[in-house]
Amino acid sequence: MSATTPTASIPTIDFQDFPSQSQKLIQTSVKWGCFRLINHSIPAALMAEMKATVRTLLDLPMEIKQRNRDVIAGSGYVAPSNSNPLYEGLGLYYMGSPEAVHEFCSQLEASPSQRETIVKYSEAVYNLAMDIGRKLCQSMGLDMDLFKEWPCQFRINKYNFTPESIGSSGVQIHTDSGFLTLLQDDDCVGGLEVMDEKSGEFVSVDPLPGSILVNFGDVAKVWSNGKFCNVRHRVQCKEAAIRISIAFFVLGPKEAAIEAPPELVDMEQPRLFVPFTYEDYRKLRLSTGLRAGEALALLRRST
Repeated sequence: MSATTPTASIPTIDFQDFPSQSQKLIQTSVKWGCFRLINHSIPAALMAEMKATVRTLLDLPMEIKQRNRDVIAGSGYVAPSNSNPLYEGLGLYYMGSPEAVHEFCSQLEASPSQRETIVKYSEAVYNLAMDIGRKLCQSMGLDMDLFKEWPCQFRINKYNFTPESIGSSGVQIHTDSGFLTLLQDDDCVGGLEVMDEKSGEFVSVDPLPGSILVNFGDVAKVWSNGKFCNVRHRVQCKEAAIRISIAFFVLGPKEAAIEAPPELVDMEQPRLFVPFTYEDYRKLRLSTGLRAGEALALLRRST
């Protein structure tokens, strides 16, 4: 299962080519659970400014980074650990809240220009995520505002790759717990790999400057009644360099139960999972230690 294949590549979706891309979007969501998004709405200059800001924040002294406190477990600063010694990150729970964004900036003593960049980027990536949700529903023939008022989490990541760490794991195999992840990955340093569910092999996700990588998580698997792939992925150290990535997670409804819309359920395709809240699922993953989608098996309906 751990083999990596260099031949396959994940699909690319042109965001300005809808509805022509609608069928490809659904096929990609089912087969891969991830795709590269090009011609999206986040300006290239803003992406470059955000990467520079992130690099500066992650180079701050430890005592400042530790002010980035958890709102929920793992939502704040994460220091290198025994399980992920090459990784550290900063986080913001509920990026859709302007107040939370400004609190994050204050915790890290962001300069006025850095604060402006973070605010602009948070608005741009939030709006893009909402637009992806709308296009996804339109492509499936559903009339709904899918991600409206859902909590969204933000993580900025740094991988301290050294010559000695080449070939080792930067982040272990996992799925994302929420519905959707928008990732601005490093445009120079690779290492991200996603699993091809059919072959069980990992596929290298090579850098593509200016693009956004979109991943589906466990909530998407449940919401789609098992159709969408909750893609397993990892980060491997392939060169001695600092790797930076910026991730935006659309989690799940704040209080409502997660379940497939009625349009996706019928006699031939009965509901596969019991309804559950995102918070309960997050706690289930933490308590069981099942981080690669296996926890969903505990919530499947009995046949």
